[in-house]
Amino acid sequence: MDRLQFIHHPACSLHDTGWGHPEHQGRLRAVAQAVSKALPELHDIIHPVDGAPIDPALALLVHTQRHVDHIRATVEQAQEADELGRLDVDTVVSARSWEAALAGAGCAVDAVTAVLTGQTRTAFAAIRPPGHHAESDRAMGFCLLNNVAIAAATARDRGLAERILVVDWDVHHGNGTQDIFYSEPDVYYLSMHQSPHYPGTGAASDLGEGAGLGTTRNLPMAPGLDPELYLEALLEAITEASQQFRPDLLMISAGFDAAREDPLGGFTLDAEHFSRLTSEAVRRTAASTGGRTVSVLEGGYNPPELGRNVVAHLKALAASTGSESTP
Repeated sequence: MDRLQFIHHPACSLHDTGWGHPEHQGRLRAVAQAVSKALPELHDIIHPVDGAPIDPALALLVHTQRHVDHIRATVEQAQEADELGRLDVDTVVSARSWEAALAGAGCAVDAVTAVLTGQTRTAFAAIRPPGHHAESDRAMGFCLLNNVAIAAATARDRGLAERILVVDWDVHHGNGTQDIFYSEPDVYYLSMHQSPHYPGTGAASDLGEGAGLGTTRNLPMAPGLDPELYLEALLEAITEASQQFRPDLLMISAGFDAAREDPLGGFTLDAEHFSRLTSEAVRRTAASTGGRTVSVLEGGYNPPELGRNVVAHLKALAASTGSESTP
C-alpha cells in the first residue's frame, strides 16, 4: 500500500479571521487533533510532509496581477493598523494572511507534484484559507487564492498532466474554479452542491464554453435529502466524466461542510459517506488515472465533525488500490 502524503505548512494557521468567523484557526487544530488521535491506525499509511509556499508569480497562472496586488495591499494595511481587514463582507485577512495563502497554495502544488512525479499515488493538502470561491480577479467566500486551480494549472504548465478532473463536493458551489477553467478543454470541473445556497452559481445548464464546452458539470441538490441520494448522483457523474474525459489526475475539492452537522450547509453526509465517496471516486477514475489522486481541504465549519470526516477521508484515500476496475 502506498503511503498517503499528508502535506501541511504552519503558516496556514497564521491566517487570523477572529474566533467569531466560521473559517477560524481552530479548523486546522481540530484536524491535527483528530489525526493525532487516530495515529495508531494511520501511522503506517500516511507520511507527513512539510509543504513550501509558492512564488507569488505562480498564482498568475490563474489570477490577475490586480487580484494578487489587492490581497497583498489589504494584508499590509491590516498589519499596519494591527486589526483585521476585509476583502469583502465575508472574507477577512490579518497581518499573516498573505503568508498563509502562499503556503496553502504551495501545499496543493506540492501535492500534485508529488503524485505526478511518482513520489506517491495519493496526497492530501491540509490547508487554509480555502480556495474554490476565489475567481481570477476576485477574493470571496473566505477564499484568497484558488489553491486547486493554481495546482492544476501548474501541473499542466510543467507538462505533468494533460487532463485533470476536479471533483468538488463542498456544500457551496466552487464558482471560482468553474470560472477559471470554463473555457478550458483540459480541466473538467464537476461540482455537487446545495441549491439554492451561497454563492448562487452552479446551474445544471452551465456546461462550459468555447473549447471548454462539455467540461463543466454541476449537480445542484436540495438540502436535507437522504445521504444515499447525494452519493448516487455524484458517483454516477464521476463515472460518466471519467469515461468521457479520461483524466490523468483526479483532484478533489474536499469540502466537509457537506456534513450533517455543519452550521453553513444542509447536506446530510457522515464520515462513512465521505469514506465511500473517496474510495469510489478513486476507483471509478483509476482506469485512466492509475489511482493518482490529490485532495485539497476546502470547507467544513464544525471543527470536531471536520476532524472525524478528514480522518475517514484519509483512511479511504490511503486504502485505495488504484486498480483499473470498472464501476
